[in-house]
Amino acid sequence: MERQTYTVDEVAGVLGVSRGVAYGQVRDGVIPSLRLGKRWVIPRARFDAWLAGGGA
Repeated sequence: MERQTYTVDEVAGVLGVSRGVAYGQVRDGVIPSLRLGKRWVIPRARFDAWLAGGGA
């Protein structure tokens, strides 16, 4: 079964930005994400749609 989420580090790599920039955009709601306890996860389908320009 394929994972349904990305980590912030994985998203930073995809976008070609630093880990700090990616965390900032996640916290600010720019990148679609969910907070699970102390951990941020980025739903794969929502991120892929956001990246393609379809919004969150």
